[in-house]
Amino acid sequence: MGAIKWLIALPFMAFILFNAYVYGNILTYRAVAPSQTAFMKMRMSEYRSIGKEVALDYRWVPYNQISTNLKKALIASEDAKFAAHDGFDWSGIRHAMKRNQQSGRIRGGGSTISQQLSKNLFLNDWQSYIRKGEEAAITAMMEATTDKDRIFEIYLNVIEWGHGIFGAEAASQHFFKTSAANLTKQQAALLTARVPAPLFYADNPKSKRLRGKANIVLRRMGSAELPE
Repeated sequence: MGAIKWLIALPFMAFILFNAYVYGNILTYRAVAPSQTAFMKMRMSEYRSIGKEVALDYRWVPYNQISTNLKKALIASEDAKFAAHDGFDWSGIRHAMKRNQQSGRIRGGGSTISQQLSKNLFLNDWQSYIRKGEEAAITAMMEATTDKDRIFEIYLNVIEWGHGIFGAEAASQHFFKTSAANLTKQQAALLTARVPAPLFYADNPKSKRLRGKANIVLRRMGSAELPE
């Protein structure tokens, strides 16, 4: 009987310990840049497992050294309500759940910038309701303890833009040979268009979809509301 109790208790203990670890790191990240994220580690491990030599290019820059053009482009494309919501876009979540039910499997969609950051910092890319539940718990902790501009600053610095390329500075230097601070509206829109499928666009740089998405982002940038 004792062994059965331990088997039942172990998942709950693991859950509590993991979330304590996450909470401590969230508090740390309010002032300290992440050395790497869980997503970076997962992606680089994938490259090693298939024998692909890819170097990690991750360069942290402060929020005020990232172009407003890129900030507006990402808000316009990824999370138009970022400045106002509590970490969750409930209408987007309902729409994503409806699509999941129709397709019969767990798919992406409906995630805010805060949720995307939670996944990148601490979780893997495996789609399941359990993982989405953990993502929601991490997002709630982050939103309760961290300013919006800091959440956005970390997001801008850790998102994936290509093979081994993470963060606005690395992406700006790789694709445009300029700093993140100097990105034009057109460059910012092109970078943002890559975000939903960065590895596809890295392998298909002449894709018409990329230019079409960038044009949509350009049209929406003017109405983007940044966090204060």
